[in-house]
Amino acid sequence: MPVIALIDDDADIVENNRILLEANGYTVVSAHCVDDAVELVERAPPDLIILDVMMQEADDGYYLANRWRKSGYTFPIIMLTSISKSIGFRFGDSALAPIEEFLEKPVDPEVLLAKIDHHLTQSTSRASQ
Repeated sequence: MPVIALIDDDADIVENNRILLEANGYTVVSAHCVDDAVELVERAPPDLIILDVMMQEADDGYYLANRWRKSGYTFPIIMLTSISKSIGFRFGDSALAPIEEFLEKPVDPEVLLAKIDHHLTQSTSRASQ
């Protein structure tokens, strides 16, 4: 059963996504701040991370994604964010961060599940090569 880490400072978003993911067979772990996220990943790296951009600081998600990639972690990272609404600029280019995908909040549950399945499948394919 794949482990998905939800990293977001909004407890409601974490809980809603936890319910969705667990109902679809995933094991879910979560963190609400940078320090807890770092500890969670160092203790037991998940199979995929759903990461908020703006937490305590406006760029916490970027910081974490870069930190993990520089440390050699290869798990897929999906940024689930409302940053476009906050700054009026649509993000969609993952070249801005070492991630697989940007998704805007609120995201349709079926879209989120499809993206998770896609990235977990891709990750498994890369690992077996």
